[in-house]
Amino acid sequence: MGNTSSMLTQYDIEEVQQHCQHAFTQQEIVSLYQRFCQLDRNNCGFISSDEFLSIPEFAVNPLSQSLLRMLDGLNFKEFVAFLSAFSPRATLHQKILFIFKWYDTDCNGKVTFHDMLRALRDLSGSFMSEQQREEVLTQVLEEAGYAKDSSLVLSDFVKILGNSGLKMEVEIPVD
Repeated sequence: MGNTSSMLTQYDIEEVQQHCQHAFTQQEIVSLYQRFCQLDRNNCGFISSDEFLSIPEFAVNPLSQSLLRMLDGLNFKEFVAFLSAFSPRATLHQKILFIFKWYDTDCNGKVTFHDMLRALRDLSGSFMSEQQREEVLTQVLEEAGYAKDSSLVLSDFVKILGNSGLKMEVEIPVD
């Protein structure tokens, strides 16, 4: 599976399916593999930041730069695992874990006010001032029972988002 010019075997498909906790069907994994091969222009088995940025929808996404931190250099198995959070079959915990990892930019297992502020900055762009962002974020934290100087861990995210009805889904076209 390292070289994208090879075809997926049944064993590879089942291995990837197990790795992504069965978030995708075998047909979806084959479709994702075909898309992965299209993106892997230099045929090295990994997708670089430049290759991700070649996708017009990704390049104009305000979150693209922060997502690249999670995406750059993924092999096929990691690519599918990354996308599995967006599967309708992914559990709420898988989705929350994805969001937590996106916020945790320094990968220390904690999300600070500044981490959340950076994410809100990415999401809101020029539509909010820095002061408005800080006020909104402070209010959201206080309503959830946290102070501005709190460092949130994954269990805090589960507590906050656990009953939120979180929807993060994409449809994988199957040929």
